[in-house]
Amino acid sequence: MTLQQEIVGNAMQMAVVNLNPGQSVYCEAGKFLFKTTNVTMETRLSGPSNGGSPQGGGGGMGGMLRQAMGTAMQAGQRMLAGESLAFQYFSAQGGEGTVGFAGVLPGEMRALELDGTRAWFAEKDAFVAAESTVDFGIAFQGGRTGMSGGEGFVLEKFTGRGTVIIAGAGNFIDLNPADFGGRIEVDTGCVVAFEEGIQYGVQRVGGLNRQGLMNAVFGGEGLSLATLEGNGRVILQSLTIESLANALRKAQGGDKQGPTGGLFSTHSG
Repeated sequence: MTLQQEIVGNAMQMAVVNLNPGQSVYCEAGKFLFKTTNVTMETRLSGPSNGGSPQGGGGGMGGMLRQAMGTAMQAGQRMLAGESLAFQYFSAQGGEGTVGFAGVLPGEMRALELDGTRAWFAEKDAFVAAESTVDFGIAFQGGRTGMSGGEGFVLEKFTGRGTVIIAGAGNFIDLNPADFGGRIEVDTGCVVAFEEGIQYGVQRVGGLNRQGLMNAVFGGEGLSLATLEGNGRVILQSLTIESLANALRKAQGGDKQGPTGGLFSTHSG
């Protein structure tokens, strides 16, 4: 059953989800906004793939031990990826219910429909909420350069069937590398999500020469770019967390006395 949801708003969007009786949705801690009184909320360490959905454990003590170990490994992966330790689950009781979710940055949201044939990958912090039939996992991509590039090495992975809702900063643009010769290169912080089948990597910007150093120091891109190859959907965002943080630091510095702040500040008092 497809999740009934509507994405509303402009600069800071939110997803309003209508749950049928017996239907469940889960979100990352901190993404919940509101719910009707007949929607129950439960916080769990486990995801759907490790017993997050109500189901019999089976297997006696051995089954319980395996489930506990699986839950611990899954929680450990999320901590390694910088995600929240727990999930919040919502279910409607005695009739239809409504629950609202949102991201943490000004920007867009997108509902992705999984049919069980292709997984979706997303940058960390993109996940907002999903049906309990969608499995949340952690994937490691990008190789050694991905580790040094900072972005992209740790990704969220969504499999199964159902709806998953993601969020990003700024505005979204949908691209297919196949429409641009099979490969695109983007700022590592601009990647929001992409379909399974897209080859994701991180490459160094230029060589260790004068122009390469100029790109790294003054170009604003650092030492690495993300590469996306293949035929499939790619979602990029127009605002990166790093650029937003830099803009906020610059604005804060403009109000302080210092080498430049005291001279160029337009605020008084």
